[in-house]
Amino acid sequence: MKTWLITGCSSGFGKRLAIAAAERGDQVIATARNVEMIREMAEHSGGRMITLPLDVTDAAAAKAAVAKAVDTFGGFDVLVNNAGYGLFGAIEEGTAEEYRPMFEVNVFGLIETTKAALPVLRRSGGTIVNLSSGAGIAGSGGAGYYNAAKFAVEGISEALAGELKPFGIRVMIVEPGPFRTDFLGRSITIAAKEMPEYAASSRRHYRETNNGNQAGDPDKAIAVILQAVDADDAPLHLPLGPIAHSIAERKLASFLGDIDAWRDISIATDFDQH
Repeated sequence: MKTWLITGCSSGFGKRLAIAAAERGDQVIATARNVEMIREMAEHSGGRMITLPLDVTDAAAAKAAVAKAVDTFGGFDVLVNNAGYGLFGAIEEGTAEEYRPMFEVNVFGLIETTKAALPVLRRSGGTIVNLSSGAGIAGSGGAGYYNAAKFAVEGISEALAGELKPFGIRVMIVEPGPFRTDFLGRSITIAAKEMPEYAASSRRHYRETNNGNQAGDPDKAIAVILQAVDADDAPLHLPLGPIAHSIAERKLASFLGDIDAWRDISIATDFDQH
């Protein structure tokens, strides 16, 4: 049996993962900024789930949630940093009032929650699952700010994996493609400023045509995450769905192509040896 601390449980993967973990007999600390939205989840868990308020941008709130988890279940061995949302629009269209709060939640909130949880995890090891995205693998026009936030999640996660390995703590970066959750509904904002110059690439109409039509089955995605967390050979990177895999494969091919094409020129940069 595992004990999970999960952020962003009011919808999407966070909600589904909390329910699935409790249904299989694990203990779950489910959190959300508005705890009233998730209280009902715990009522049918047979005492295996508690719900707590947690605004991940509040470091004190993260510490309080961790303390309550320890008081209730004695600790936890899986932290899932799921809270986050996206911003669509061209880079020139975005304003600081739009993109800074997204970084506060997606990046700095993840950092604060992880820092609060590490003293507990270092005692006996465990797993940190950080929700990234196919947008964290490769950048694309119209999603630049979201790309940047998820690229930061990837870098932080890779660094943590090295830092925490001596403590028996694994890090897994989950990189979903499009799944039929409400991500494109309440979890996406669109830049208010609209510039005709970027009409072809701003992605501001992506939600209208794709919300509810995503090919990915979120329940199947949750099953894969559970399997990976349980596995002895859990991957550092876990792309979910064929689109995420295609993004990764194209990125790797393009990266290798750039490296190979400029190798001889770009490596000739050391001081001459005499």
